[in-house]
Amino acid sequence: MKAFFRLIALLEGVSYILLLFVATPIKYLNGDPQYVKLLGMPHGILFMAYIVLAIWLKPKYKWNQRTFITVLIASIIPFGTFYVDKKFLKA
Repeated sequence: MKAFFRLIALLEGVSYILLLFVATPIKYLNGDPQYVKLLGMPHGILFMAYIVLAIWLKPKYKWNQRTFITVLIASIIPFGTFYVDKKFLKA
């Protein structure tokens, strides 16, 4: 299950970076919302999957409250899921 969570964390992080640093500038600088629409839904699904998996895995990996909150907050910070992978998931 850890490998699956790592994959979701990676994909969520990449989709967030693409959304923030590629699609959003294109939308506001070129007036083309196509890329935001294209990346928005997959990112939303990956975000929800990341949160659900983090909640589900909390007892399995015996994360204390601070670690768990860090894992959750990482999903809203650019590059945060990569930190989580390196710090808490890579074994």
